[in-house]
Amino acid sequence: MTPTSPDPAAASDRFGAGRLATRLAARPAFVRFAVAAVAGAATALAQAPFDLLAILFVALPALVVALDAALIAAPDGVRRLRAAAAVGWWFGFGALFSGLWWVGAAFLVEAETFAWALPFAVTALPAGLALFYALATMLAALAWWPGAPRVLSLAVAIGLAEWLRGHVLTGFPWNGLGTAFAAGDALMQSAALVGAYGLAPLTVAIFAAPAAFLGPAGTRRGAVVLAVVAAAGFGGLALWGHQRLAAAAVGEVPGLALRIVQPAIDQSEKWVPENRWMIFDTLLGLTGAPPPPPGVTRLAIWPESSVPFLLERSPLALQSVMAELPPGGWLIAGAGRAGVDRAAPDATPPIYNSVLAIDETGATRAFYDKVKLVPFGEFLPFQDTLGRLGIVPVAYLPGGFAAGTSRASMALGGAVPPFVPLVCYEAIFPGQVLGEGARPAWILNVTNDAWFGDTPGPYQHFRQARLRAVEEGLPLVRAANTGISAVVDPYGRVVSSLPLGTRGVLEAGLPVAVAPPLYARTGDWPFLLASAVVAAALASRRLRKL
Repeated sequence: MTPTSPDPAAASDRFGAGRLATRLAARPAFVRFAVAAVAGAATALAQAPFDLLAILFVALPALVVALDAALIAAPDGVRRLRAAAAVGWWFGFGALFSGLWWVGAAFLVEAETFAWALPFAVTALPAGLALFYALATMLAALAWWPGAPRVLSLAVAIGLAEWLRGHVLTGFPWNGLGTAFAAGDALMQSAALVGAYGLAPLTVAIFAAPAAFLGPAGTRRGAVVLAVVAAAGFGGLALWGHQRLAAAAVGEVPGLALRIVQPAIDQSEKWVPENRWMIFDTLLGLTGAPPPPPGVTRLAIWPESSVPFLLERSPLALQSVMAELPPGGWLIAGAGRAGVDRAAPDATPPIYNSVLAIDETGATRAFYDKVKLVPFGEFLPFQDTLGRLGIVPVAYLPGGFAAGTSRASMALGGAVPPFVPLVCYEAIFPGQVLGEGARPAWILNVTNDAWFGDTPGPYQHFRQARLRAVEEGLPLVRAANTGISAVVDPYGRVVSSLPLGTRGVLEAGLPVAVAPPLYARTGDWPFLLASAVVAAALASRRLRKL
């Protein structure tokens, strides 16, 4: 046995667990892959709405054992890396398939057109994203030493891989392991320090710590140290979060009354032409209310793609909106917006997925065009090639939406503080919430989760939006077609909400922002720097052993 091929299952292992890896290494490779896939699938139970965080104490050590076994079975250079990557891919596929299966519900809304693509979508998306976990385990294998070091190398590698998953191409950081760490309000406060990406390596280091004991008896001291540090870290973060919340006193912005409309329109009914005015009347009926007290501005908010037509180009609809807005009131509506093709002004205008701010006169005073579009949902990559094959975006618009060019705060003046609008899944990107200009006073997230029905998807989406509030120290106002609509304070606590699938109105005040927390000031740099330091320490240890 050479130093580059440690055997975590030495016969002297007093815990006997090392023998488990040895036995697994003697089995066919598909058994190891199955263990990794099941371990990955179990991590979905740690995400919303289940929040079974303790399952990670089983799932992550199981991943370590599967990697132990793979490296025992293939101890030399290229085979070693290939074996590690395979285990990581199966773990990632299990985690993302079980955590994202609900994406397939969108393909059943218009089943006659898109049902054929459902099996491809629910497998291709996790299969592609699992490559990041394959990269992580391959990198971890380069510093795979018995005991605690291999747990730390896995933590750093998964943290970096999840950061890449959120940035490569258009990025898709949904259901990162760090999101599971935020299952409770107190633990969620950790995001104010390191953000969701920084929570990923912490999650792995803490919940995979028991695997440090699954090796030779000589590594017991390091395993004990890691276990103690992990327990202290977990307890310390939970205690700090609890104390932070206990000391938090959040006021409300004076002179402003929010009226969040949740129409609960089934997605299958949304784009039926004869339903357009029924849908509009539903929104309008929920918007109207007795006027607010003198000196109070009403801000009505409609969700993403609230009306199935171009609101700005319908004088009748705008007149009806004017009739429902009190003096000085505003309507912020998620709606399609027709732009102008400056290169060809007479051509069919580009359509944007936008947020419109409409005043009491029916005029649009400000707008924001969604920057991050959903691939295959709102736009079609390789449009020319795939379009010729008859493939179209799942969203209702033929040819897809046009993307906005920049994100900036929207300022309406008066009693309405400046805010940053996020459309749908733009709220899942840590560190990419704020745009150019001065820091806003709140975050607005309009979304249409009706595509996914009563599945884990809307709950997961809401959890990630709440994390953005904690990271930035800004309150979050969320308007969702079928839910979950809510007002969230800058600590991520839900002030008030409407449950999924319920038609109704949420009347609330706007919480006041707090001073920018550490993550809002530094972004991901501390996490990336700490990861580099740990990686360098592990690499230097490896070089000393050669």
